[in-house]
Amino acid sequence: MKILVNGFSREYPPTATVNDVVADLGLTGKRIAVELNLEIVPNTQYDEQTLADGDRLEIVQAIGGGEEDSFTLAGRQYRSRLLVGTGKYKDLEETRQAIAASGAEIVTVAIRRTNIGQNPNEPNLLDVISPEHYTILPNTAGCYTAEEAVRTCRLARELLGGHKLVKLEVLADQLTLFPDVQQTFAAAELLVKEGFDVMVYTNDDPIAAKRLEDIGCIAVMPLAAPIGSGLGIRNPYNILTIVENAKVPILVDAGVGTASDAAIAMELGCDGVLMNTAIAAAKHPVLMASAMRKAIEAGREAFLAGRMPRKRFASASSPIDGLFL
Repeated sequence: MKILVNGFSREYPPTATVNDVVADLGLTGKRIAVELNLEIVPNTQYDEQTLADGDRLEIVQAIGGGEEDSFTLAGRQYRSRLLVGTGKYKDLEETRQAIAASGAEIVTVAIRRTNIGQNPNEPNLLDVISPEHYTILPNTAGCYTAEEAVRTCRLARELLGGHKLVKLEVLADQLTLFPDVQQTFAAAELLVKEGFDVMVYTNDDPIAAKRLEDIGCIAVMPLAAPIGSGLGIRNPYNILTIVENAKVPILVDAGVGTASDAAIAMELGCDGVLMNTAIAAAKHPVLMASAMRKAIEAGREAFLAGRMPRKRFASASSPIDGLFL
């Protein structure tokens, strides 16, 4: 049977209970709240509360008190909210060092541009980013039609032994590298129907982002600015609106230039940031990767802490009551 868990469909046996889903998500023993079809389920009833086909579960994990902060993609939890690419480095050794310094657990690979086993006569990227240590995220960079993108995802699935997690991007032109949203919709619908777990690159349009979520994408990835531009987040209020309306993870993808850009994305409430050029094109990529790691962590903590309200006029930091005059 199919259960909708935190906005995306998952399959479980007919006898599954709430406790089975909690265990499947790796949340056993964590401080969580579970809502089944808009009704709260007491934690004492997780084991006896059976599920039915079409049920909707919302599971929220409490953060704080020293508990590990993580987010979930395709049923798997990740501690690092920084996702990185593999292009533009001077060699595979620099690639390896930068990715290690970033602390990333998810590494995206352009299937049309990178050797991950297609050519046995060329260096294999998987020799430095082993699938045993990283989640490999194949992407459709360089695709300009839905047909090209779907074919590329199918190729990735074969090369990686049935791998279902993919990053979809369908570009409109070579000058801007903006997404072709209509072609992205078409490709997303096909891939979701074929059972892929689709993370999707799109523009910073809240309507398009919601449509992609409704199609069944497991994560939506709005751009901060054009790919490789390093301009930072140009429309923070659009990103904020996307985050506020989403029931799937939102990750900023493209346009980040430096650590402060990454921190801003996290302060807006994004679940993560994906970047490549900001690290690979830095004068010292390994050092920048380390800086990005810290920025992601700081931005996330600032979001959880809740910033002070903005004020038009000054407000004294020290109390004025009881002063000797």
